[in-house]
Amino acid sequence: MKTYKYLSLSAENGVGTLKIERPKMLNALSTGVLEEIDKAIDEVSSRQDIDVLLVTGTGERAFVAGADISEMKDKTVFEGRAFSEIGNNVFLKLSTLRQPTIACVNGFALGGGCELALACDMRIASDNAKFGQPEVGLGIIPGFGGTQRLTRLVGTGIAKELIFTGKIVSADDALRMGLVNKVVSFDDLQTEAMDLANQVRKNAPLAVELSKEVIDSGIEMSLANGLRLEAEVFGSLFSTSDQTEGMDAFINKRKPKFEKN
Repeated sequence: MKTYKYLSLSAENGVGTLKIERPKMLNALSTGVLEEIDKAIDEVSSRQDIDVLLVTGTGERAFVAGADISEMKDKTVFEGRAFSEIGNNVFLKLSTLRQPTIACVNGFALGGGCELALACDMRIASDNAKFGQPEVGLGIIPGFGGTQRLTRLVGTGIAKELIFTGKIVSADDALRMGLVNKVVSFDDLQTEAMDLANQVRKNAPLAVELSKEVIDSGIEMSLANGLRLEAEVFGSLFSTSDQTEGMDAFINKRKPKFEKN
């Protein structure tokens, strides 16, 4: 396992945890943090002992409070675009990671922090969490995917309201908007996230991974093309040992033992 300066990566019982560790900076995203997230995603992708990845931040105040403004403020046009491209590339890699991902939002998720959560497949928030895309108040726009992923998740009207006003919303408001899957107490956040991860892990890993791929690919397709992709992948899984095991276990009323193939 690699060592990191700004984050930690651990794994237990098939569940990995990627934790941003810059508590004095409220886990803000600098170029160095983004580069380490990129490397950590590569490590997770290559590991067979991680079936689901949790993404969270250190401390009780912030998941990720945003990008590092002190690093951004003096950038040129060229440097600003390059910084956006770094963040977009890292978050795209996270969103297309073969393993399902769960953002455990333990505090402020603002700007780049909200965009990091959006790049995960699911989001569980503690009741003290806050969400927002306040970039317009800094004279810029969301640069790590917020204009695209937020719109796809909550719809055009809500996304425009959040981005145009830059307002910060509570975890409960985020739940009502469809921005998060569930809100729990801060003390229960890790337990609830692990429970969700284990609900995912009990199923055939390849089927889960391909479900993610088909859903995400289908969003960019017409309905007809999405249905064709679904049928193709559905059929392909009948060549796997996990399909044989899953259906045999169902018929014989026993728990399946999947082998990731």
